[in-house]
Amino acid sequence: MPCEGCMESDNMSAGATMEFLLLGFSELFCLRVLLFLIFLVVHLVTLVGNMIVFVAVMMEPSRPPMLFFLCQLSIIELCYTLVTVPKALLSLMVVGGSTISFIGCAAQMHLFVALGGAECFLLVAMSYDRYVAICQPLHYVAVMSEGFCLRLAVACCLGAFAVALGLTVAVFHLPFCRSHHINHFFCDVPAVLHVACTQSYIPELPLLAACVLLLLLPFLLILTSYVRIAVALFHVTSSVGRGKAFSTCISHLAITLLHYGCATFIYIRPKSSYSPARDKMVSLVYTNITPLLYPLIYSLRNKEIKGILRKMLRRKKIAQLN
Repeated sequence: MPCEGCMESDNMSAGATMEFLLLGFSELFCLRVLLFLIFLVVHLVTLVGNMIVFVAVMMEPSRPPMLFFLCQLSIIELCYTLVTVPKALLSLMVVGGSTISFIGCAAQMHLFVALGGAECFLLVAMSYDRYVAICQPLHYVAVMSEGFCLRLAVACCLGAFAVALGLTVAVFHLPFCRSHHINHFFCDVPAVLHVACTQSYIPELPLLAACVLLLLLPFLLILTSYVRIAVALFHVTSSVGRGKAFSTCISHLAITLLHYGCATFIYIRPKSSYSPARDKMVSLVYTNITPLLYPLIYSLRNKEIKGILRKMLRRKKIAQLN
């Protein structure tokens, strides 16, 4: 896209005064009240759902590895929605979009990519947990110890934040068009790259590298785990045992497909195929709908979570009776 005029000064030196305009859903101005109410309700339900899962797991004295990872997933989803949704709600209240500073836009992009990447790595850890539980049940307690799970969780976060930092620095070192109009409701990478004053594919290389590290490699590791699980289940003669083992993986598989499906559609493609309207609709799904579905999927499919929630309800009833 040709630029209306590029910044002559360095981005970092102009960062204190430079601002971007997030257009959000300005083309749907007549529906802004309805959209605001829908987003607000979905956001509040998402926060409550993930908080319930987090509190339920924290109240359980003995937490198996899968519940530990699920607790971390809930924390990530809470932060994930808080990074993007409040700004999206603000853009619906302001006519013509909302402004965001250069530093604020960079911080939002970094946190968003880091949290999304941490979720990708965490899904790998959860798939490894399922692999050990099904393929090496006798060694499960020894392998998936509390210390090992904690180190995995820390590595997921640190690795994702390091990759996100490199990508953010690379993107915000680019010269930007003077219009500074971002046709999105938050500072997503493709939307910000679209207002960069460059016609080459070189600025897309950091995004490609981040996609390899945060999407492709984790997905291949998850795929490897489930191929080995499938091979192990193929040798199980009992259909009941095979079904029970597979049922423990359904929740993780559903979340993996949701997360990687949306992320792949948005990020693994050339800049020339960028479509603001289409991207905003897909972004709505993975920033609002999928974080809402995660606690629902695990609450309905995970026996331990259902058991913990039942305990919480019983305690509440007993407290009310007393």
